[in-house]
Amino acid sequence: MNLSIAVCDDAATDRDYLQAMVRRWAAGREHTIQLALYPSAESFLFHYAEDKSVQILLLDIEMDKMDGVTMARTLRKDNDAVQIVFITGYSDYIADGYEVEALHYLMKPVDEAKLFAVLDRAAEKLRKNERVLTLELSGETVRLPVYQIRCAEVQGNYVTIHTKADYTVKMTLSELEARLDDNFFRLGRSALVNLGCVARVTRTAVTLNDGSILPLPRGAYDRINRAIINRG
Repeated sequence: MNLSIAVCDDAATDRDYLQAMVRRWAAGREHTIQLALYPSAESFLFHYAEDKSVQILLLDIEMDKMDGVTMARTLRKDNDAVQIVFITGYSDYIADGYEVEALHYLMKPVDEAKLFAVLDRAAEKLRKNERVLTLELSGETVRLPVYQIRCAEVQGNYVTIHTKADYTVKMTLSELEARLDDNFFRLGRSALVNLGCVARVTRTAVTLNDGSILPLPRGAYDRINRAIINRG
């Protein structure tokens, strides 16, 4: 797999330490990587404005001027695919990771085995993100990256697929479900939801990270929570 990876940390020794481990991981997995190092959030964003190819970002939280969480919020405004791994010396920031959909937190000093496991997860998520759903709509073909689908809802003989835009197509929910992957959970007969977009689950509803709310059928609470846990 060909991967673009960035390390952003204001400590040169930490950048070099992470760089060496990333290169060992890539060599062991036979991945080809482009690896870039940045000493500040500002330097990363300056480069990112011209080149948005980064796929995995190892991001220090405690940096001078702009911190890592603020930088991640900026990045997420137009990039929901990059896999963000926070590197930190403190555990106080974990709640902030949900907001920017961080893949994981690693505590300093970073353990090599734990970093390798997280990089494996990131690469697998990127591989899955390459999947697309092809739809024929009013004489045009639309290709939707599967990871961008938040949910899908039945409306009579049609299904509306919610992404950054909404697409309504004549098919059954079962037909759509068969074309998706195990990141999607069936909410009874009326909806499918992307588990990666779930922000909150109660006994009666599922709240997505865009604020939309879907009713949760009776008896589905334990099943959806198990699915989220098993998804990792």
